[in-house]
Amino acid sequence: MAQVPQTFFDALAVRTWCGLALETLGRAREEIDAINVYPVADGDTGTNLYLTVESAVAAVEAVFAGHAAASGPDGPTLADAARAMAHGALIGARGNSGTILAQLLRGMAQVLAEDDPAHADGQGLRLALRQAADSARRAVAHPVEGTVLTVASAAADAADGARGDCGTVARAAYDGARAALAATPGQLPVLERAGVVDAGGRGLVTVLGALVETFTGERARAVAGSAYPSPSEGRVDPAADRAPGDGAPDECADSAAVPGQEGPAFEVIYLLEAEDGAVERLRERLDALGDSLVVVGGDGLWNVHVHVDDAGAAVEAGIEAGRPHRIRITHFGAGDVHTTGAERPPRERAQRAVVAVVPGEGLAGLYAEAGATTVLARPGEPPASGELVQAVRRAHAREVVLLPNDAELRHTAAAAAEQVRTEGIRVALIPTRSAVQGIAALAVHEPDRRFDEDVVSMTSAAGATRYAEVTVAERQSWTMAGICQAGDVLGLIDGDVAVIGADVAETAETVLDRMLSAGGEMVTLVLGDDVPEAVADHLEGRVREGYLAVDTVVYRGGRQGALLLIGVE
Repeated sequence: MAQVPQTFFDALAVRTWCGLALETLGRAREEIDAINVYPVADGDTGTNLYLTVESAVAAVEAVFAGHAAASGPDGPTLADAARAMAHGALIGARGNSGTILAQLLRGMAQVLAEDDPAHADGQGLRLALRQAADSARRAVAHPVEGTVLTVASAAADAADGARGDCGTVARAAYDGARAALAATPGQLPVLERAGVVDAGGRGLVTVLGALVETFTGERARAVAGSAYPSPSEGRVDPAADRAPGDGAPDECADSAAVPGQEGPAFEVIYLLEAEDGAVERLRERLDALGDSLVVVGGDGLWNVHVHVDDAGAAVEAGIEAGRPHRIRITHFGAGDVHTTGAERPPRERAQRAVVAVVPGEGLAGLYAEAGATTVLARPGEPPASGELVQAVRRAHAREVVLLPNDAELRHTAAAAAEQVRTEGIRVALIPTRSAVQGIAALAVHEPDRRFDEDVVSMTSAAGATRYAEVTVAERQSWTMAGICQAGDVLGLIDGDVAVIGADVAETAETVLDRMLSAGGEMVTLVLGDDVPEAVADHLEGRVREGYLAVDTVVYRGGRQGALLLIGVE
């Protein structure tokens, strides 16, 4: 991370702020989760804010890495970094408060990137904070006071009255936000009854505290999540009646929590590529379907969040407006997160669970049928460590076996495992490098066996499985098998290009022959959406005719990136 303090708001300051915000949210995440009572006490606000900022950090770091790789004398501009921050937050936004935070960052970026300045001063920061608050409020269908929107507006108001450099303006915004946060229980009865401040607002204050540290080098004063000094004076513990990781949505800025009153059954979130006019029509349709509607973004890319009873209708509305993708639908369950939950007993922890990263919807279903908790890794969108941590919590077990199923996710999975171990969960990371190795590990998984024995058996099965994939080259490049051209079919064995061909079936057959030349008892084929069944039939026939006593099993993987995954045990 860059050194602090920063003098002006330039690209380096954006990078520093994002890094500090991620660190401070990491420290405050559990407390923010615990005070999340409005309008659903599901305890995910802190985690969702953390994941949103983590995505922003990754985007900013990618911009800096790109400029470094170009070996140019100059780094990214303020506009480059600010737009990357906003885009990363938009595509990685989680939950309602994370979606609103993404719009706050987008509003700031619109000012910071205007006319591509070298840097912004105190006046520029004031304008950015005002644009952030105003644009976030416009993004929420029915704003309610006492939420993160109130805190954002107060921060902008306080900044408007400050004169001086970026440090002076940031501190004024932070102090204004703290005061507004402390007043939120008086604006929302549900917060007053629970004796807590608004969780989303608490998260925003944390992010603004990181902004103060960016420009002053001084860590901002701690903020209490409780509205009252002692939890013994009738304060309700919002974490007492929830299991860690239960539920997916977090603070909703436009829906009231009424004890005993149920809300919509589903949370629907998706990214949407659409024109502005289509999005306006979409807002009207979704507003009629449900509540907690937040639509953020612009320039053709939007993040849509809504609570509805008819999830299919919400997705269909997105299809009519444009091209929705990264669709996430969460069922709240009967009478749980949309009520106070006071009568709901805590869920008993399982003894053991498996958490696995999978590259396609088809494999996600297969793994789920085998009892695993899955994290979907879409092409070009690997999961962050926070998503793996969230999945481990969602598995709700004392012991967890973690299958990253990708060599490049080894460090991400290790970081996630280290974090959840501090929460008292016993985690074993099996370094699976492909989903087919994960399938082999799951096949020998026995939850009733001693943990160490189970891990050894699963590790052995994964290690005994050679893996390959067939894909299409995107550009000309040097490989272990020679020079490939864009459009060539590539066969990779254990991560290295071994075959360059022109036909999917022929390339796959060559790869399979090379793998089986070293022996094998079982062939696993996982077909992507673009591969016809005839390819699987051809390969099954090849195995049946050329390799006695070798069985073949075929699965449909969905949109998994590679055309075909092959495993040989």
